[in-house]
Amino acid sequence: MAVSEVVVDGVVFPPVARPPGSGRSHFLAGAGVRGLEIDGDFVKFTAIGVYLEDAAVPVLANKWSGKTADELASDAAFFRDVVTGDFEKFTRVTLIRLLTGEQYSDKVTENCVAYWNATGGGVCTDAEGVAVGKFKEVFKPETFPPGSSILFTYSPAGVLTVAFSKDSSVPESGGVAIENKPLCEAVLESIIGEKGVSPAAKLSIAARVSELLKGTAADADAARADPASA
Repeated sequence: MAVSEVVVDGVVFPPVARPPGSGRSHFLAGAGVRGLEIDGDFVKFTAIGVYLEDAAVPVLANKWSGKTADELASDAAFFRDVVTGDFEKFTRVTLIRLLTGEQYSDKVTENCVAYWNATGGGVCTDAEGVAVGKFKEVFKPETFPPGSSILFTYSPAGVLTVAFSKDSSVPESGGVAIENKPLCEAVLESIIGEKGVSPAAKLSIAARVSELLKGTAADADAARADPASA
Protein backbone atom coordinates (compact mmCIF):
# COMPACT_ATOMS: atom_id res chain seq x y z
CA MET A 1 0.00 0.00 0.00
CA ALA A 2 1.78 3.13 -1.23
CA VAL A 3 1.18 5.89 1.31
CA SER A 4 3.35 8.65 2.73
CA GLU A 5 4.31 9.52 6.28
CA VAL A 6 2.53 12.28 8.19
CA VAL A 7 4.17 14.72 10.61
CA VAL A 8 1.93 16.12 13.35
CA ASP A 9 3.43 18.90 15.49
CA GLY A 10 6.89 17.41 15.01
CA VAL A 11 5.73 13.84 15.66
CA VAL A 12 6.45 11.51 12.73
CA PHE A 13 4.02 8.75 11.79
CA PRO A 14 5.67 6.37 9.30
CA PRO A 15 3.68 5.06 6.34
CA VAL A 16 3.67 1.48 7.67
CA ALA A 17 3.55 0.00 11.16
CA ARG A 18 3.11 -3.45 12.66
CA PRO A 19 1.17 -3.50 15.96
CA PRO A 20 2.67 -5.36 18.94
CA GLY A 21 2.01 -9.08 18.59
CA SER A 22 0.37 -8.74 15.18
CA GLY A 23 1.57 -10.56 12.10
CA ARG A 24 0.06 -7.93 9.81
CA SER A 25 1.54 -4.68 8.56
CA HIS A 26 -0.80 -1.69 8.60
CA PHE A 27 -0.80 1.41 6.40
CA LEU A 28 -1.17 4.92 7.79
CA ALA A 29 -4.79 5.91 7.13
CA GLY A 30 -4.33 9.35 8.69
CA ALA A 31 -3.01 11.36 11.62
CA GLY A 32 -3.81 14.53 13.51
CA VAL A 33 -3.55 16.43 16.75
CA ARG A 34 -5.87 16.12 19.74
CA GLY A 35 -6.31 19.23 21.84
CA LEU A 36 -8.73 21.30 23.88
CA GLU A 37 -9.72 24.95 24.06
CA ILE A 38 -8.54 26.16 27.48
CA ASP A 39 -9.07 29.82 28.41
CA GLY A 40 -9.30 30.76 24.76
CA ASP A 41 -6.16 28.89 23.70
CA PHE A 42 -5.99 25.61 21.79
CA VAL A 43 -3.79 23.36 23.92
CA LYS A 44 -2.34 20.30 22.16
CA PHE A 45 -2.14 17.13 24.24
CA THR A 46 -1.44 14.26 21.84
CA ALA A 47 -0.71 13.41 18.23
CA ILE A 48 -2.67 10.42 16.95
CA GLY A 49 -1.92 8.15 14.01
CA VAL A 50 -4.56 5.69 12.79
CA TYR A 51 -3.41 2.61 10.89
CA LEU A 52 -5.47 -0.01 9.03
CA GLU A 53 -4.47 -3.38 7.66
CA ASP A 54 -4.46 -3.65 3.85
CA ALA A 55 -7.69 -5.67 3.87
CA ALA A 56 -9.53 -2.49 4.88
CA VAL A 57 -9.24 -1.00 1.38
CA PRO A 58 -11.40 -3.49 -0.55
CA VAL A 59 -13.87 -3.64 2.34
CA LEU A 60 -14.31 0.15 2.40
CA ALA A 61 -14.25 0.38 -1.40
CA ASN A 62 -17.48 -1.62 -1.64
CA LYS A 63 -19.43 1.30 -0.20
CA TRP A 64 -17.22 4.38 -0.31
CA SER A 65 -15.30 4.22 -3.59
CA GLY A 66 -15.88 7.37 -5.64
CA LYS A 67 -16.62 9.59 -2.64
CA THR A 68 -14.60 12.78 -2.24
CA ALA A 69 -12.57 13.59 0.85
CA ASP A 70 -15.20 16.13 1.89
CA GLU A 71 -17.98 13.57 1.50
CA LEU A 72 -16.14 11.04 3.64
CA ALA A 73 -15.17 13.62 6.25
CA SER A 74 -18.77 14.73 6.74
CA ASP A 75 -20.32 11.25 6.88
CA ALA A 76 -20.40 9.60 10.32
CA ALA A 77 -21.31 6.31 8.64
CA PHE A 78 -17.90 6.19 6.93
CA PHE A 79 -16.01 6.42 10.21
CA ARG A 80 -18.43 3.93 11.76
CA ASP A 81 -17.52 1.50 8.97
CA VAL A 82 -13.84 2.01 9.79
CA VAL A 83 -14.51 1.33 13.48
CA THR A 84 -16.64 -1.79 12.91
CA GLY A 85 -15.02 -3.13 9.74
CA ASP A 86 -13.84 -6.73 9.62
CA PHE A 87 -10.15 -5.85 9.62
CA GLU A 88 -7.50 -4.99 12.18
CA LYS A 89 -6.86 -1.39 13.22
CA PHE A 90 -4.04 0.21 15.19
CA THR A 91 -3.56 3.63 16.75
CA ARG A 92 -0.43 5.23 18.12
CA VAL A 93 -1.07 8.10 20.51
CA THR A 94 2.11 10.10 21.14
CA LEU A 95 2.13 12.62 23.97
CA ILE A 96 2.79 16.30 23.35
CA ARG A 97 2.10 17.29 26.97
CA LEU A 98 2.62 15.18 30.10
CA LEU A 99 -0.40 13.19 31.26
CA THR A 100 -0.78 10.61 33.99
CA GLY A 101 -2.25 7.25 33.15
CA GLU A 102 -5.26 7.99 35.31
CA GLN A 103 -5.91 11.30 33.55
CA TYR A 104 -5.77 9.61 30.18
CA SER A 105 -7.83 6.51 31.02
CA ASP A 106 -10.46 8.49 32.92
CA LYS A 107 -11.09 10.70 29.88
CA VAL A 108 -11.14 7.78 27.43
CA THR A 109 -13.58 5.72 29.52
CA GLU A 110 -15.74 8.81 30.09
CA ASN A 111 -15.96 9.22 26.32
CA CYS A 112 -16.73 5.51 25.87
CA VAL A 113 -19.59 5.62 28.39
CA ALA A 114 -20.94 8.79 26.76
CA TYR A 115 -20.92 6.98 23.40
CA TRP A 116 -22.72 3.95 24.83
CA ASN A 117 -25.33 6.17 26.44
CA ALA A 118 -25.82 8.18 23.24
CA THR A 119 -26.43 5.00 21.24
CA GLY A 120 -28.91 3.68 23.76
CA GLY A 121 -26.73 0.91 25.10
CA GLY A 122 -25.07 2.21 28.22
CA VAL A 123 -22.69 -0.05 30.16
CA CYS A 124 -25.43 -2.65 30.03
CA THR A 125 -23.63 -5.76 31.21
CA ASP A 126 -21.16 -6.73 33.89
CA ALA A 127 -18.70 -7.60 31.10
CA GLU A 128 -18.39 -3.97 30.01
CA GLY A 129 -17.96 -2.85 33.61
CA VAL A 130 -15.18 -5.40 34.13
CA ALA A 131 -13.51 -4.38 30.86
CA VAL A 132 -13.57 -0.68 31.80
CA GLY A 133 -12.08 -1.56 35.20
CA LYS A 134 -9.30 -3.57 33.60
CA PHE A 135 -8.61 -0.74 31.14
CA LYS A 136 -8.20 1.73 34.01
CA GLU A 137 -5.97 -0.68 35.96
CA VAL A 138 -3.59 -0.99 33.00
CA PHE A 139 -3.08 2.78 32.98
CA LYS A 140 -3.13 3.45 36.74
CA PRO A 141 0.63 3.12 37.44
CA GLU A 142 1.72 4.90 34.27
CA THR A 143 2.90 8.44 33.57
CA PHE A 144 3.35 9.60 29.98
CA PRO A 145 5.95 12.34 29.39
CA PRO A 146 6.09 14.17 26.05
CA GLY A 147 7.34 11.85 23.32
CA SER A 148 6.07 8.64 24.90
CA SER A 149 3.33 6.64 23.21
CA ILE A 150 0.17 4.70 23.97
CA LEU A 151 -0.56 1.91 21.50
CA PHE A 152 -3.97 0.36 20.82
CA THR A 153 -4.59 -2.64 18.57
CA TYR A 154 -8.21 -3.42 17.70
CA SER A 155 -8.99 -6.92 16.43
CA PRO A 156 -12.12 -7.68 14.39
CA ALA A 157 -13.04 -10.21 17.08
CA GLY A 158 -13.26 -7.42 19.66
CA VAL A 159 -9.96 -7.76 21.49
CA LEU A 160 -8.34 -4.46 22.52
CA THR A 161 -4.59 -4.74 23.12
CA VAL A 162 -2.97 -1.91 25.08
CA ALA A 163 0.80 -1.34 25.02
CA PHE A 164 3.18 1.50 25.87
CA SER A 165 6.41 2.86 24.44
CA LYS A 166 8.93 5.30 25.92
CA ASP A 167 9.17 6.98 22.52
CA SER A 168 7.47 6.80 19.13
CA SER A 169 8.67 3.26 18.40
CA VAL A 170 6.31 0.29 18.31
CA PRO A 171 7.45 -2.80 20.26
CA GLU A 172 7.22 -6.14 18.48
CA SER A 173 5.35 -7.82 21.30
CA GLY A 174 3.79 -7.20 24.68
CA GLY A 175 0.71 -5.42 25.86
CA VAL A 176 -2.43 -6.31 27.79
CA ALA A 177 -5.36 -7.83 25.91
CA ILE A 178 -8.90 -6.92 26.97
CA GLU A 179 -11.56 -9.09 25.37
CA ASN A 180 -14.66 -6.94 25.07
CA LYS A 181 -16.04 -5.90 21.68
CA PRO A 182 -18.08 -2.89 22.90
CA LEU A 183 -15.01 -1.41 24.62
CA CYS A 184 -12.73 -2.24 21.69
CA GLU A 185 -15.01 -0.36 19.30
CA ALA A 186 -15.78 2.48 21.72
CA VAL A 187 -12.10 3.36 22.25
CA LEU A 188 -11.58 3.80 18.50
CA GLU A 189 -14.97 5.51 18.20
CA SER A 190 -13.82 8.01 20.85
CA ILE A 191 -10.95 9.00 18.54
CA ILE A 192 -12.54 9.06 15.07
CA GLY A 193 -16.29 8.67 15.65
CA GLU A 194 -19.01 11.29 15.33
CA LYS A 195 -17.80 13.02 18.50
CA GLY A 196 -14.18 11.91 18.10
CA VAL A 197 -11.48 13.78 19.98
CA SER A 198 -9.34 14.44 16.90
CA PRO A 199 -11.19 16.18 14.04
CA ALA A 200 -7.78 16.71 12.42
CA ALA A 201 -7.15 12.96 12.29
CA LYS A 202 -10.60 12.43 10.77
CA LEU A 203 -9.92 14.97 8.01
CA SER A 204 -6.57 13.31 7.32
CA ILE A 205 -8.17 9.84 7.11
CA ALA A 206 -10.91 11.09 4.79
CA ALA A 207 -8.39 12.69 2.42
CA ARG A 208 -5.97 9.77 2.34
CA VAL A 209 -8.55 6.97 2.15
CA SER A 210 -10.45 8.80 -0.59
CA GLU A 211 -7.26 8.78 -2.68
CA LEU A 212 -6.60 5.10 -1.94
CA LEU A 213 -10.11 4.17 -2.99
CA LYS A 214 -9.66 6.12 -6.24
CA GLY A 215 -6.64 3.96 -6.94
CA THR A 216 -8.65 0.81 -6.20
CA ALA A 217 -11.39 1.90 -8.59
CA ALA A 218 -8.84 2.73 -11.30
CA ASP A 219 -7.22 -0.72 -10.93
CA ALA A 220 -10.63 -2.39 -11.18
CA ASP A 221 -11.47 -0.41 -14.32
CA ALA A 222 -8.12 -1.35 -15.89
CA ALA A 223 -8.69 -5.03 -15.09
CA ARG A 224 -12.13 -4.94 -16.71
CA ALA A 225 -10.72 -3.23 -19.81
CA ASP A 226 -7.80 -5.68 -20.09
CA PRO A 227 -8.45 -8.89 -18.12
CA ALA A 228 -5.03 -10.20 -19.13
CA SER A 229 -3.38 -7.43 -17.07
CA ALA A 230 -5.17 -8.36 -13.84
